Amino acid sequence: MVFSRARAFSGLPCAQADLDHVAHIVTASGTSFARGMKVLPAARRQAMFAIYAFCRQVDDIADGDTNVADPAQALQEWHERIDRLYQGETQDALDRVLVAAIFRFQLQAKDFHAVIDGMAMDCGAPIVAPDEKTLDLYCDRVASAVGRLSVRAFGDSSAAADRVSKHLGRALQLTNILRDISEDAARDRLYLPSELLERFNVPTNPKEALYAHGLDDVARILSRRAHDHFREARRAMKECDSTAMRPARMMAASYEPVLNALEKRGWKNPELSPKVSKGWRAVRALAAYVK
Repeated sequence: MVFSRARAFSGLPCAQADLDHVAHIVTASGTSFARGMKVLPAARRQAMFAIYAFCRQVDDIADGDTNVADPAQALQEWHERIDRLYQGETQDALDRVLVAAIFRFQLQAKDFHAVIDGMAMDCGAPIVAPDEKTLDLYCDRVASAVGRLSVRAFGDSSAAADRVSKHLGRALQLTNILRDISEDAARDRLYLPSELLERFNVPTNPKEALYAHGLDDVARILSRRAHDHFREARRAMKECDSTAMRPARMMAASYEPVLNALEKRGWKNPELSPKVSKGWRAVRALAAYVK
């Protein structure tokens, strides 16, 4: 179902104070997300802010950036909170905006739950050299599930839009993993799949893996997979509502240069920052906007 654009131009039926509170969560995070969502009509932008604020809160719990005593229990409470939202029960401003977004754009409870489950995978013992199946599940939960929520807020809930979510989410998450190998190692995390590490004789100890001779080979295989996912996402976008896919096109256009820069730098010195032209990223994003 593709929702009426006329309805989306009017904001969500929420108190302005609630909308302002959610917007503050987004802007206080220091992300450029808020600027990117300016291309959306009011209701869709407000829904995306609520989705982002939800993701920010559960991610902070998983990363230990909150004062909760038991992160795993706090995430379980978010599962219960999501279930209450679908019964129309709210407890704060974020809840009230989420409920409005859920019912306006038919956001699916299973996707919120998947995001929470993905954050739970990062909670407690760090992820180190997961097998291929586990890595794909992680990417689906922390990235593609967010995409499934997002495309509905953008205005397209078709099967093709879900394929965009599947492939673009994995493309973005694999790019993040390849970009953050050094940073993750400092936190005793290693998201590279065990099968590839074994194939190229890369140790599963995160800090030892950083300068293993085979790391570059492992990373380049994953980078090719990321490019494949970008390509499949663009193919699926052609079957979707063009206006609804505008933010997705812009995200892909902005992110793929990061992957290209990582490939150019290589992974023999993964602590070095890749050289990405901000101007070129902006030009690509603009081209995706007007396409």
